[in-house]
Amino acid sequence: MPSSGPASVFPPLERVLEGEDQGEVLVELSDDVRAGLVEGMDTHELVAATQDMDLDDLADFVADLPEAVTNQVLRSLSQQDRERLSAVLSYPEDSAGGLMNPDTISVRPDVTLEVVIRYLRMLGEMPDKTDAIFVVDRNDMLLGALYVSRILTRDPESTVAEVMDAGFQPILATMPDTEVAKEFQDRDLVSAPVVDGQGRLLGQITVDDVVDVIQEQADEDLRRMAGLPEEDDMFAPVFTSARRRAIWLGINLATAFLASAVVGIFQPTLNQVVVLAVLMPIVASMGGIAGSQVVTLMVRGLALGRVQDSNARWLLAKEVGVALINGAAWAVVVALGTVAFFADWQVGLIIGAALMINLLVAALAGFAVPLALTKLRIDPALAGTVVLTTVTDCVGFAVFLGLGTLFLT
Repeated sequence: MPSSGPASVFPPLERVLEGEDQGEVLVELSDDVRAGLVEGMDTHELVAATQDMDLDDLADFVADLPEAVTNQVLRSLSQQDRERLSAVLSYPEDSAGGLMNPDTISVRPDVTLEVVIRYLRMLGEMPDKTDAIFVVDRNDMLLGALYVSRILTRDPESTVAEVMDAGFQPILATMPDTEVAKEFQDRDLVSAPVVDGQGRLLGQITVDDVVDVIQEQADEDLRRMAGLPEEDDMFAPVFTSARRRAIWLGINLATAFLASAVVGIFQPTLNQVVVLAVLMPIVASMGGIAGSQVVTLMVRGLALGRVQDSNARWLLAKEVGVALINGAAWAVVVALGTVAFFADWQVGLIIGAALMINLLVAALAGFAVPLALTKLRIDPALAGTVVLTTVTDCVGFAVFLGLGTLFLT
């Protein structure tokens, strides 16, 4: 069977403009940039750019092409490649079927390893990142995997059925790409066969495809942590990006007014003890940083499935312990610094106590907020930081100024 082409390489953009390696470069570019380049290329150039693409990359690329160009690209393919491309396009882009490369090598179980070796030599090359070829029957039903290492180390007279891994678990074509990435991580896979609901071999997914999925997930998580929508892109139009981001800026502004309202309650105290106004940002800032650390760990743990009901209580106890240790240590440091700068031991004790309380509250909020948002079907990576900042600011100001009101006025 045909083998896949070499791995994609991303050369400088100038080479795209010169027409070199256009197919490989267009695959690597973001959707917006690729669409812009496509608009500037004529039909002949677009068809030429697709000639050396792997079919899984071509499936991603043709979605951005005008219908007339897509039809011409399809006509330039062989009948077998058209059928394979259609198989990939029939599945959602974010599924195993949309991720797979239909170029695979398959053999029958009754042939010997010597025959397999001759077959591979005749092909001349293998699909990139291939560590196994797949064993199928006459109806292309997957029977197992034959590792290349076994082909090289076992008796050439042995049959494929004798040395293949019949227990190898394939990946269903309908599996979401995020679950595919988790399968590769949990099973330490380099490649894996993709099958339909009847167990018929459709293609394979290799680790380089999964790395792309992981990178996309990481990019999405970073955007969400910054309050940016999932579809936002650095190349989006100015007004589009501004509109998408405005809602989270508005939410953050509302929470800032809430924190200011808490400070306003203690205005008489601030008028009498001005030093409290100088020091109160320290308490809120330390609480915000401590809480953000916990939120980041929780969001990652939830995304990877590491936070479960069975270990939630232990994780909470751990974070409370960390908060108590850090809270006590930094409370002493801040209290001593306050006494040294302002020569007021009462203010030093108050800010030390407020700091320790706020770090403990930050740990509790950092742990509970992602869990609560997840149960409410709200993305914790998107809203967790906003909620946490509100809690740590309000609690920090209220505790610090409340203790100041109680003991200094």
